[in-house]
Amino acid sequence: MLIYIHGFNSAPASFKARLIGERMRTLGREHEYLVPALPHRPAEAMKLLCDLLNNNPGASLVGSSLGGFYATVLAERYAVRAVLVNPAVRPYNLLRNYLGPQKNLYTGAEYELTAQHVSELEALETTTVTPARYLLLTRTGDEVLDYRDAVEKYRGARQRVIPGGDHGFDDFENYLDETLAFCGVPPV
Repeated sequence: MLIYIHGFNSAPASFKARLIGERMRTLGREHEYLVPALPHRPAEAMKLLCDLLNNNPGASLVGSSLGGFYATVLAERYAVRAVLVNPAVRPYNLLRNYLGPQKNLYTGAEYELTAQHVSELEALETTTVTPARYLLLTRTGDEVLDYRDAVEKYRGARQRVIPGGDHGFDDFENYLDETLAFCGVPPV
């Protein structure tokens, strides 16, 4: 099973989620792919993700941005593999700057980002990681997150630090086979 974890104000309709879904369909493995719509509350998102992993032992994860943070927490709790795409290393620090009204980019759902959201993220912090569990894909041109934070946090993990680009990782398709192979889904 492969679980894609989307980022902040994103959804299962995101570019990377759809790209992986299309490839899994091509491989005849669409039944092995889950993309949950995460609640905006971190505690609720984590409960949903933990339920999925409890029901799918040994699943691999792909997490993008905030989803990379969640994937790290889960990879350590459940001893599973995770591909992290421009992961948020300390999202609670970044999101303090965005408290207030929010709107999901895909669904249009509106909500208020509060200090409670930030506290829930801080409570999830994973101080140590097991490098063998991770493949880090990060772009040096990420305009939202400093790629060097991820390079440091995941030191010893398999890393692809790609020059330029942006937070959206527009050329993710070029890294799709490597991503799926790391998750145990070899290309045909």
